[in-house]
Order: sequence, then C-alpha cells, then structure tokens
Amino acid sequence: MLELPAQLKIDYARLVKQRNIPQHSHNAYLKWLRFYLDFCNKYHHDPALRSSLPLFIRKLHEKNQTSRQQKQACHAINVYYGMLNDSIAGKLKQEAIQYQETVQKPPMTLTPEKAAWEQVYTDLNAAIKVRHYSPKTYKSYAGWARKLQYFTHHLAPEKLAGRDVKAFLTHLAVNKKVAASTQNQALNGLVFLFRHILNKELTRLDGIVWAKRTPYIPVVLSRDEIDAILQHLAYPYDLIVKLLYGCGLRLFECLQLRINHLNFDAMILTVHDGKGQKDRTVPMPESILDELRSHIDRVYNLHQKDLKSGYDGAFMFGAFERKSPRALKRIYLAMGVSG
Repeated sequence: MLELPAQLKIDYARLVKQRNIPQHSHNAYLKWLRFYLDFCNKYHHDPALRSSLPLFIRKLHEKNQTSRQQKQACHAINVYYGMLNDSIAGKLKQEAIQYQETVQKPPMTLTPEKAAWEQVYTDLNAAIKVRHYSPKTYKSYAGWARKLQYFTHHLAPEKLAGRDVKAFLTHLAVNKKVAASTQNQALNGLVFLFRHILNKELTRLDGIVWAKRTPYIPVVLSRDEIDAILQHLAYPYDLIVKLLYGCGLRLFECLQLRINHLNFDAMILTVHDGKGQKDRTVPMPESILDELRSHIDRVYNLHQKDLKSGYDGAFMFGAFERKSPRALKRIYLAMGVSG
C-alpha cells in the first residue's frame, strides 16, 4: 500500500488540526483516509462520493474492526469530504485521482494452478460462513492451506494426496519444530480442506513424525495480583477486565455484549454466539453492578448524542440490520461505543 500524496497529506492534517481533533488521533485519521482511498481503488468506487462511505464501513465491520474504530473511521472520511467541498476541492480531487492511478496495478496473470487455489480459498470462506464458524477459523484454515500450497510448489489442488499432507506435517515437526498443538491445528485445517472443499478423504497418513507434547503448567495470578492490575486500569478498561475475570468471558464475548444480554433482576449475564456459536449464562458479580449501570447510562447518553449528530446508530448482528432497519437507532451496545 503506497503512501498518501504529500500535499494531500499536509492539507488533510491541517484540516484535522483545525477541527480540534485530539493530537493523539491525528495519525489514526490519516490511516483511515489512506485505507479508504485504497478501498475505493480496489473495489472501483469514487472516493469523492459519500455513497462509498457505507461500503467502506461495512468492510471494516466484516474485518472485525471495533465499533469505536468504525466510528472514528467514519468521522475521518467525513473530514475528507469536507475538504472536497471547500475552495481546494478541485486540487484535492485531482490528487485523490492521481493517488488511485499510482496504486492501480496491472491485472496479474494467474497460472491454472494458482487460479484453482484462489477458487479453493473462495470455497473455503463460503464453507466456513455457512457453518457459522468464527472468522478466526477461516483465517487459520486458509493459512494452513496456503502453507501447504507453497510447500507443494503450487501443485494443483485436485492432485493433492495424503502423502503431500504427511510430508508437510512431518516438515512442521522436524524442520519448523512447531508445538504439538500447532501441528494438530494444521491437521484439522487440512482435514476440513480435503473433506469439504476437495471432496476427498485424507489417507495414507501413517508414519507422520508427530511433535512432542510437553507438559504445561499455566501461570495463575493471585487475588492480590488481580487487584493490583485493576488499580492501574482506567475506565472502561477496568470494567472490561472485571467482566472477564468475574464472569469468565472470552475477550470477544465481552466486547460483543449488548444491553439485552444483562438481566439485573436475576443477576444473570447471557453470552450469545460464544465460541462455536453456543449460548450460555453466567452469574454477574454484585461488586460491579453500580459500574455496569453507570456504563449503560453513559453509553445511552452518547448514543442519543450520536443520533442527534446524524449517525445511524449501532451496528447490528447477522442479517438483523436488513430485517429491522429501525432497530439501528433503538438498540445500543452495552459494551464499547455504538457506531
């Protein structure tokens, strides 16, 4: 990804400063502008049209950017649109066009084998989504498939066999010296690849050199150490850590909490779509009830302020955004900042 044109970068940085945006956020604003122009170039959108912004924000959402990051990116691009409306609009638009031209790359000519592999990754992504697996699962499985592709020197997918996987897994243990869990993860990803994408079973795996599993004793912090950590955390990070520690939540489960997941009457927190898309309930610690209520009030007030400023509201899960468009402005996130 190339750098922004020098003059565009200078003019945009000047405008960001004039808008009284905190100094520590200036680099982030430049980063979002750079990503936005690169996105428009890649997907052939006009960076001067506001209709490109929702598509860009949706892409950030698909890439698991947080609501706070999506909101900041939205504001950064709106600042850019403001530049296009002032007296230097023509010059800036020309610079944006020149930027697109500099990053425009000639179409890559793929060999039949590489083209077949690209189709494999497309099919793998679809197979992961239809089973409602985590995006991290696709990232992991696709990563192992790509490493196998390089290991076999781009051998056509339909020609892959058990002997190739056997040689690859042995290579991981002997040459790369990976841990046993890493080698098992690679095997799981490749079994999925063969079974659901290549439509054949892995055979002839006898004789694989398996990585040695060593005993591992986890490090567990004492209660005093936990208290010492919490004393050095400011809002809202202290509340996040208290929920992780007090409710036994995974980080992504905590950051995806919504107001309807909290039942203060029953003192129950419901985790929806946790690992494996499974739901579960956990008790809420009484010691953080006041902090939770205070956080909800703060986020509610921020949500109302955002709506008055013209923001569309919260990001919705799955297809709910299409099923109930008005819910965007009625429901707000219980954790994090609504978008």
